Amino acid sequence: MQYKIKDISLAEAGHAQLEWAEMHMPALMSIQREIEKNKPLSGVSIAAVLHITKETGVLAKTLKLAGAKVALAASNPLSTQDDVAAALVKYYGINVFAWKGETEEDYYENIKKLMEFKPEVVMDDGGDLHAYIHQNELFQNMAGGTEETTTGVIRLKAMEQEKVLKYPVIAVNNAFTKYLFDNRFGTGQSAIDGVLRATNILIAGKTCVVVGYGWVGRGIASRLRGLGGRVIVVEASPLRALEAIMEGFEVMSMREAAKIGDLFITATGNIRAISKDHIMEMKDGAILANAGHFNVEIDVEGLRSIATRRRTIRPFTEEHVLSDGRRIYLLADGRLVNLAAGEGHPSEVMDLSFSNQALSVLYIVKKKGTLEPKVYDVPTEIDERVARLKLEAMGIKIEELTKEQVEYSKQWKYGT
Repeated sequence: MQYKIKDISLAEAGHAQLEWAEMHMPALMSIQREIEKNKPLSGVSIAAVLHITKETGVLAKTLKLAGAKVALAASNPLSTQDDVAAALVKYYGINVFAWKGETEEDYYENIKKLMEFKPEVVMDDGGDLHAYIHQNELFQNMAGGTEETTTGVIRLKAMEQEKVLKYPVIAVNNAFTKYLFDNRFGTGQSAIDGVLRATNILIAGKTCVVVGYGWVGRGIASRLRGLGGRVIVVEASPLRALEAIMEGFEVMSMREAAKIGDLFITATGNIRAISKDHIMEMKDGAILANAGHFNVEIDVEGLRSIATRRRTIRPFTEEHVLSDGRRIYLLADGRLVNLAAGEGHPSEVMDLSFSNQALSVLYIVKKKGTLEPKVYDVPTEIDERVARLKLEAMGIKIEELTKEQVEYSKQWKYGT
């Protein structure tokens, strides 16, 4: 067993965090109990680049109990919960290479370390592991992989388009039980939680600018409005912009919004959604946060180039003073604010995402050698099974179609 973490003495506290997460992840725990019995992953080596949170810990433990050899690294330099990393090493024998506050060099060294375990299945969040494997031609032993987030799926689709993808990947992000809940309800709540932990500001009465109106942006905008914020949406897609208008939000260009916003949260998955020129238009005290996977959405280098001085005024809150005295506040170094300044998604929502991950890994192992090297959506039967497990855990019974109704839905002859 190998590991490189911050402090193994944190393991007891991390174990308590894992117990708390398990209590709120009934669907995944149901899967865990099932596969612990028959060990369908016996002898399978799995490498995962994920946020090392208590919820990820439950997923890793599930795979280990199913017989797999598991090695973990972080998908963000600031997202690791060090007590959880310690617990996974000490109590469950999982190889962890992650700690909060990694340098960029540390980050890639830890990804490199995972490949020493010769994984047959890889799990990724953002696509860095998949990219590393392909750039270094380390895919010979691979049965397939999964991808957790929108950014990673976009990268993998580009690899498929360029015909360089060498193994099948299941886009867990595209499951209904992932993006409809994790992206919208999970990030919607946890991104704001990260902002509040870093700043302790009052949202009510503030002009809040949400940059991007995908599922993540929808969730953030909805919750900011629920807290009393005046919400403005910045969006490049005419369809999404129209939807935001119909939902009752104001919609304008970034240049317009920059002049009036108090709090800005990016959720585009694209580079420089807030540029140096936009920052130059902002008023004194503006707060910048990012909810996208990579720290490219806010032009951090541009901000620092125009600042005459900067200081950390609160944990994860950096003050930048411009030449005219205006102060701009950057949260969590422009990285994922929910994980860098907070704890990430609530366990209840990660229950869905990580149930999809576990079942997708089982699917890949079962189908080894039969899937083409392309990006696949989560099979419908897995998506629906996860939803049913969650509903059952919540004590909710849904309607069942009668045989007559099933037959009616398949025919075309009956009309008015």
